[in-house]
Amino acid sequence: MSGKRADYISWDEYFMGVAILSGMRSKDPNSQVGCCIVSQDNKILSMGYNGFPKGCSDDDFPWAREGEPLDTKYLYVAHSELNAILNYSGGSLAGAKLYVSLFPCNECAKAIIQCGIKEVIYDSDKYADTPATIASKKMMEAAGVNYRQYRRTGREIKFTI
Repeated sequence: MSGKRADYISWDEYFMGVAILSGMRSKDPNSQVGCCIVSQDNKILSMGYNGFPKGCSDDDFPWAREGEPLDTKYLYVAHSELNAILNYSGGSLAGAKLYVSLFPCNECAKAIIQCGIKEVIYDSDKYADTPATIASKKMMEAAGVNYRQYRRTGREIKFTI
């Protein structure tokens, strides 16, 4: 009898891969952020990506990053974390883990804390020096939400759809 396969992906690779894949659903031309929420026993509970709320057409609302506030995406786009939290219909998210491709902003941190998520695993922290990210980290630390950066393995995973 032979042993099990040795080259299977880790839980972190799996769930971050799902988060990154979810981000590929975003129609945002600049930022494709994805999120995957996981139970304490490693079951996927919900996923989300950055985009407009239901009923708000991707063709009718702006994707611009600069200009008058009402002519940019920032007042309209729901972030992947909030989408994943709102997409969950199974009850409580208390104790869950959240995998996300970009460190959560302060508004998403509030939702993460309020719904009881206890750990955030993020890929990129490219806005680390912004007030929104600094506030996010400060709130998560105060609320006891652990966060850590995903450690990329360099493994390439390819599949054909």
